[in-house]
Amino acid sequence: MSGVDPVETFRQEAQEMLEQVEQGLLDLAGRPDDRDLVDAVFRGLHTLKGSGAMFGFDALAAFTHHCETAFDRVRKGQVPASPALIAAVLAAQDHIRALAEGRPVAAEVGEALLADLQAAVDGAAPSDASTTPALKTFKIRFSLPADALVNGARPLPLLDELRDLGEATVRVITDAVPPLGELVPTHCHLAWEVVLTTAHGRDAIDDVFIFVIDDMTLEVEDLTPAPAPAPAPAATATREETPAPALVAEAAPQDVPAAATAAPGAGPEAGRAAKAGDTVRVPAERLDEMMDRVGELVIAQSRLKQLAASSSDVALRAVAEEIERLAAEMRDTMMIVRMVPIAQLFGRFRRLIHDLERDTGKRIELSTEGETTELDKTVIERLADPLIHLIRNAADHGLEGPEQRAAAGKPPVGRIMLAARQSGAEVVITITDDGRGIDRARVRAKAEENGLIAPGAVLGDQELLQLIFAPGFSTAAAITNLSGRGVGMDVVKKTIEGLRGAIDISSEPGQGSVVSLRIPLTLAIIDGLLVRVGASRYVIPLGAVEECVELSPAQDARSTGRSLITLRDELVPFIRLRDQFKSHSAPDPHQKIVVVATGQDRVGLVVDQILGDHQTVIKPLSSFHADVGAFSGATILGDGGVALILDIPALVQMGQRHDAHLRAAG
Repeated sequence: MSGVDPVETFRQEAQEMLEQVEQGLLDLAGRPDDRDLVDAVFRGLHTLKGSGAMFGFDALAAFTHHCETAFDRVRKGQVPASPALIAAVLAAQDHIRALAEGRPVAAEVGEALLADLQAAVDGAAPSDASTTPALKTFKIRFSLPADALVNGARPLPLLDELRDLGEATVRVITDAVPPLGELVPTHCHLAWEVVLTTAHGRDAIDDVFIFVIDDMTLEVEDLTPAPAPAPAPAATATREETPAPALVAEAAPQDVPAAATAAPGAGPEAGRAAKAGDTVRVPAERLDEMMDRVGELVIAQSRLKQLAASSSDVALRAVAEEIERLAAEMRDTMMIVRMVPIAQLFGRFRRLIHDLERDTGKRIELSTEGETTELDKTVIERLADPLIHLIRNAADHGLEGPEQRAAAGKPPVGRIMLAARQSGAEVVITITDDGRGIDRARVRAKAEENGLIAPGAVLGDQELLQLIFAPGFSTAAAITNLSGRGVGMDVVKKTIEGLRGAIDISSEPGQGSVVSLRIPLTLAIIDGLLVRVGASRYVIPLGAVEECVELSPAQDARSTGRSLITLRDELVPFIRLRDQFKSHSAPDPHQKIVVVATGQDRVGLVVDQILGDHQTVIKPLSSFHADVGAFSGATILGDGGVALILDIPALVQMGQRHDAHLRAAG
């Protein structure tokens, strides 16, 4: 196993810091006076700059320094967090991300961004002088660990940073310096006491020690005198009962110095320590390696189970059962480890909406639901691009402009909602907009023009809407830089189907559109139902199975040509897999129907025999077989044989088409 690459570690941390800064900036756009948000953004930029310099990303550190300086002025109340300044820092953040990832960037781009940033700072109206924060005085006492100098820590830069915060008086404490004979030259035996008068708060002091805080000793005491009761007279002159509660309220500050020394000193550091101890950062590729090993374990366990079943050795059977239980628990634990909340994905789209508002001139409100829904991390990574495309389409071509919305009696702000929920072994993600909806007549005209359908062809509503997923299909009158509804939708569909998912769309004219994605929880291991058709075996994902019923010879004979069965007064179409897969052996006398569902749609699959449940390690099909629509992958069985995994959405669509054909034929 390879060692940890410090540069790669920094890049991962930088990515997280940039996301936090971005979220802070977007929140600040709605709450520009929120002091905590301003401090959070400043700390993020400050940390990014310091870490970048530490790991040798000098260009990143130098560029970020300008952003930090701009937000320092916001923090000091010298300029407001204007929309122009937030937009400039967001744009600069993209440049920082490129520098962190090591992508080639032109120096002119960085210079232009800094010019925009300076213009935004200069253009912001200075804050009222009365808002200048009051000065505070802190007594700071700190010491570094004995091996700090050996590890590269230097006290002088720390003292310089404290001096930058305000007027500072420094005193060296030599109490811990040992006698000369016991002195270790490389050890740090000194401590320092600094009395600092500053306009900054306690957080600014903590930021100075952010890179050494875990090992050092730091005490900060607020020496600022309690507010004098002098301002109270105006109130007391008009209301005699006011002084009493005012005096009670002001009694607390008398205890502030002692409390400030204990609580703040323990608060942030304790919080960081707790977080550091609660989680462990693991590279994604190691999780993938572990998943592969678990997959091999499941296959070996399946082999052991088969050997034990054919053996009369009771001890062997007992061990096989124990290994099966442990393998199942290991698989479930591994699944949990790989699961991440979809909030990580949804959070990225706030920035996208911010940019779309600027590009389209529309006002857009993004709302989200079900952010705690969890998905496999690989699935989430591969969902990002399709969702970006769908959101862009919704904003660019789904939502109307302000004038059109006013004419239609709609509120000026268009809405896009992202929602996620778990449904069995799937997660359903919906993208909903309240725009104009899809113009069916225009879709039909474009499809006829492109030769996708014959002129005047009779199509159901879903069949018509599915045409927008045809390659190169677009109803947009003009191509914009955001793409149009239809442009690239074939790629979206192909990506979703590559995840063994399905995509549906519904739309009401004038009311908006809903795009639904049904995605499996994981792409690695699933519970499956092993069935036999002729001499071949197949796996049906267990999460899609609703029930199994017997197809009697009499029912089989009656259904010839109709392929419909009545289940609790409901007609369900079914597919004979024997016919579908061209099996030439005679069918079993007691065939079974496995009823599967995806969403609201159901279809029956006729098989010869149900062999039982099977933990299925999914192996992708080769590129040569990837376009075979009825299968989503393959798996290795306990006897070393291969079973294909059925693609349920594709089979359900196949069954629906077959049913529609029969109905049309009468």
